[in-house]
Amino acid sequence: MQSSNLDDIFDSAVNLEEKHSDEGFKDGFADGLAIGKQEGREVGLKHGFEVGEELGFYKGCVDVWTSVIHVNSDSFSARVQNNIKHMKELIDKYPVVDPENENVQEIMEALRLKFRAITATLGVKLDYQGYPKSTDVKETEF
Repeated sequence: MQSSNLDDIFDSAVNLEEKHSDEGFKDGFADGLAIGKQEGREVGLKHGFEVGEELGFYKGCVDVWTSVIHVNSDSFSARVQNNIKHMKELIDKYPVVDPENENVQEIMEALRLKFRAITATLGVKLDYQGYPKSTDVKETEF
């Protein structure tokens, strides 16, 4: 009878440890899930901003070039005008509202290539630098 009581005490101690371990795992998992969602949201927001900024840069260039063509249709060769038209189509085709679309990388790469082709043909040194990082900005003294 005494060994049975001793076994019960050890069983309850082992069960208590397992119970606390399971509860700790569940609590940690729930906390990690919440933190992971928040971090994912922040990374997604940052990446979305960067993509939007780059698309806006390319759209601005296309708008300027298109305005120049409207003012003087002979200002660019037919090849450059065709590349500008294709670049505008790529911008319009970019799935802004569907970031999980499988074509986003392909379209962005095509945009970058088309932009480089146009600037190289025009002999213009124009690069998208992206949003300046704090280390890139020179400190200004007043």
